[in-house]
Amino acid sequence: MTLNDCFKTAVRAIRLNAMRSVLTTLGIIIGVASVIVMAAIGAGARQQIEAQISSLGTNMLTISPGSRRFRGRRAEAGSAKPLTENDMKAIINDVPGVTMATGQLSATAPVIYGNQNWTTSVMGVHAEYPEVQDWQLSDGRFITEREARGGVKLAILGSSVASKLFGTVSPVGEQIRIRGIPFEVIGVMETRGQSGGWRDRDDFVLVPISTARSRLVSRKGTGPNPVGRILAKVEDSGQLAEAETGITELLRTRRRITGGAEDDFSVRNIAEIVKTRRAAQQTLTWLLAATAAISLVVGGIGIMNIMLVSVTERTREIGLRIALGARGRDILAQFLTESVVLCLIGGGIGLAIGISATYVVARIANWPILIDGQMVLIAIAASAGVGLLFGFFPARKAAGLNPIDALRYE
Repeated sequence: MTLNDCFKTAVRAIRLNAMRSVLTTLGIIIGVASVIVMAAIGAGARQQIEAQISSLGTNMLTISPGSRRFRGRRAEAGSAKPLTENDMKAIINDVPGVTMATGQLSATAPVIYGNQNWTTSVMGVHAEYPEVQDWQLSDGRFITEREARGGVKLAILGSSVASKLFGTVSPVGEQIRIRGIPFEVIGVMETRGQSGGWRDRDDFVLVPISTARSRLVSRKGTGPNPVGRILAKVEDSGQLAEAETGITELLRTRRRITGGAEDDFSVRNIAEIVKTRRAAQQTLTWLLAATAAISLVVGGIGIMNIMLVSVTERTREIGLRIALGARGRDILAQFLTESVVLCLIGGGIGLAIGISATYVVARIANWPILIDGQMVLIAIAASAGVGLLFGFFPARKAAGLNPIDALRYE
């Protein structure tokens, strides 16, 4: 009995019990659809994380003021003694591996152009900001070091703000008002997109840090020359741990924190944050993979059950085939082929449902997806493997039937 004969026999048997066959393959359909959705969303998440890593850079440390204690109670984050220009200069000069740094002094403010009004984050930064962040401009120029210190009223827009206020027209050379104060737009940063699926990283305005201090940010209780948080760029990502330790020791000394007293600042290693996010994403991927695997196993059990029923129903047919000269391996091949074809049909339906569901999820949740052709092949191969694995026992039972007993079976 050739493979082609086995295939034709399998298709004929499946067509005779079409509804039962479709219901039997539901487990395989769900399993393969789960594999496709899991793989697409997981790959999309990895792609998004890699894009965020690329945009943030893994050789950067973020230093922020912590929270202070008042009468035994901890105040809000950032309420501790602020970081200053002198702290930033000390980090650049005294911590090995740190090549440059910038402050980031933030406030929320309305930005107006003509009859357009948009409330956004306004950040005072130094001239080194683009180099520290590895972030280029798409239009215009950035502030110079002299402008960063001079209190000039210049602004660089994030692409989202530029789009909200100016549409498709270049804003360079135009004048906007921030809290009623006129600023000249001199540049637009490149688009970076959303972070974490909801936060728009292009929704901001950058101004010279001296201007932010004198015009936009309340300085009540902040002390001289605050810089908000400090973004420090390390020459080599292999020096991050050493630089993090050096910054911590330096700031503890400068802020007079002794003994086992708790730090009133935090130093965040972007590489560690990235590592944590990757681990969380990998855990999610394994969880989804386990769900898909369970669905495939359940589907395989369903296939095995229905094939056992099929063997029982077709006992006389099997006895007749053996009596006419069919060998045990021919019967084995026939039922194995039928099991595999059932699983492949379920796999094909599951593949179509999985791809459709993936695009629906991406559209509704605004989640990035990436359908990998290799994963599609793996899903189909897995369904065929389930057919072989769970179809073997019923096929072996059919091949081992005694022809005399089979012909007598009622």
